[in-house]
Amino acid sequence: MTDQQQHRFERGTDGPKVIVAGIDGSQSSMRAAAYAAGLARRQNAMLALVYVQPVLSAGAALGAPVAATGEVAEELVNEIRTAAERLKDTWNVRWEFHTFHGDPYNGLVTASDELKADAVIVGASESAGHRFIGSVAVRLVKAGRWPVTVVP
Repeated sequence: MTDQQQHRFERGTDGPKVIVAGIDGSQSSMRAAAYAAGLARRQNAMLALVYVQPVLSAGAALGAPVAATGEVAEELVNEIRTAAERLKDTWNVRWEFHTFHGDPYNGLVTASDELKADAVIVGASESAGHRFIGSVAVRLVKAGRWPVTVVP
């Protein structure tokens, strides 16, 4: 190697360009979104906040009560916009809100693929049932397609 090759400065992008944060309105998902926002700000990355609307189950088709997931998405967007407006002078973060349909794991996989995520941030599961069937976070880590951070 010549001296010129040793001291060459490389221009490029280090760090993530797109950070996906899965949100569902739970406390842990909102903490994950806050963590992801800080990371996106420090890395000058795009923060993609993703809400996965569940599909109707068989019980819902038979008349069981169903949460209005469209309303949940709208409430999440309003909450995020309010927080972003309140903190815009302190936290200058580029962000987008995306809604996907399906189960949370497959929805986040689809979102991360389509948005070309460099990192995925999710909240730890708050459901006791996940001890048996596995949480979304564990399944994302096992997929091994992106760095995954699980926020408690």
